[in-house]
Amino acid sequence: MGGFLQEQLTWMNFGIFFAWGVVMLLVVLGFVTYAIYFERKVIGWMQMRIGPNRVGPFGLLQSVADVTKLLIKEDTIPKKAERELFMLAPIITFIPAFAVIAVIPFSQSLISTNMNAGLLYYVALSGISTIGIVLGGWASNNKYALLGGMRSAAQMISYEIPLVISVIGVIMTTGSLNLNVIANAQAGGFWHWNFLPQIIGFFVFVIAGVSELNRTPFDLPEAESELVAGYHVEYSGFRFAFFMLAEYVYVFAIAGLTTTLFLGSWHSPFPFLDFIPGLIWFLLKFSAIVFFLFWIRATLPRIRVDQLMGFGWKVLLPLSLINIFVTAIYMSVGPMLSVYFFK
Repeated sequence: MGGFLQEQLTWMNFGIFFAWGVVMLLVVLGFVTYAIYFERKVIGWMQMRIGPNRVGPFGLLQSVADVTKLLIKEDTIPKKAERELFMLAPIITFIPAFAVIAVIPFSQSLISTNMNAGLLYYVALSGISTIGIVLGGWASNNKYALLGGMRSAAQMISYEIPLVISVIGVIMTTGSLNLNVIANAQAGGFWHWNFLPQIIGFFVFVIAGVSELNRTPFDLPEAESELVAGYHVEYSGFRFAFFMLAEYVYVFAIAGLTTTLFLGSWHSPFPFLDFIPGLIWFLLKFSAIVFFLFWIRATLPRIRVDQLMGFGWKVLLPLSLINIFVTAIYMSVGPMLSVYFFK
């Protein structure tokens, strides 16, 4: 697919492109459907509960039933809401969540697009979803929804800064914004993966990524106990489903991006395991990150909003800046030391 985008656009190429988009959409929707199921089962297991077990064998159709219920529920719009913006907000939130997946490489051959500024594309588009959340809160003409939207804007902007700065070390060491180049630079074993030399950046990226997803313990925009569900309190039916869909699609995207940037992407941890297809390695690492996100939701309580903002500005931002300086010093002094000691 990487070379396809550089070819002259024809009806055949357009058909291939459209079909690939439909396949990716189905894959992502399938992931979302069963990520919800497995999240409920994993959390139930950790908290000594059963989880879904009634609808279908082992409860496998529970998420399908929940989605069907949302799609057939009445679509209500508050009388005094800004009608057009109210309807547009879920779409603005969802479309960037799906579009960013285009630059994530899944294996050496399974690449949607080989974009030179792929990482910049991801960061730029993912920030648009914040507009949809704020717009949904404001257009609802509800004070609780507005507070949820404002909280989300403050949180996502605050944590997007250390999130972006934390990956600058990876960009410096690989010399590229192309995610395929970054992935290929980590070949040869786990000691070449970026999470080792960029351990500070990895730590900051994971925490800021959880906050960007609005997941526990950073789910302040949706704090039900304080804001009656926050920015989407007035939404029902399929519009509410769009907001929830965007959240889980971003789980897919952030897990894929973390795997690509820090965990060697499709490369095996040991060279003698290279006979295993790269897609298998990518899916194993991807699944481990998704499981980690479920794990922390089952174990950590929600923090206060002042703790949230203080941690982002006072801890993560300085650490991400320190990571840049440490990386720059290593890149400047490291080669000279290696020549001196191993000449």
